[in-house]
Amino acid sequence: MIGAAIFLAAAAVSGANEPDVSCEHPTSQLEMNICSFRDFRQADRELNDQWKITAEIQKGFDRDPDVVKDGRPGYFDTLLAAQRAWLSYRDTHCRSEGYSMRGGSAEPLVTNGCMAQLTRARTAQLKDLAEEK
Repeated sequence: MIGAAIFLAAAAVSGANEPDVSCEHPTSQLEMNICSFRDFRQADRELNDQWKITAEIQKGFDRDPDVVKDGRPGYFDTLLAAQRAWLSYRDTHCRSEGYSMRGGSAEPLVTNGCMAQLTRARTAQLKDLAEEK
């Protein structure tokens, strides 16, 4: 759990009640928090899109009869374990980074910014992995 900070922003921008906020020129801390959550949400969508591509490629390697079967976990199982570990790392690390503003109105901004940054970096890693071989 990331904590209340990110979920405050998430609640503010979810569903039909999404506030009309211009993220080009946010004027309050709440607007900056909302915009940072939107940015993370977009980065997360891109990660999920790339995950599907990379996962299918890794599953294809597992089905390839020419791939060495050496008793170690397959390509996809290894990728899945890494992704689960990475998600835990991202969430915990960004919560820790957000604590630099712990309890303050900017905590969601810091946490969301970290989440977006690490998510984009992971998306690039998954893309690179998909392009190997």
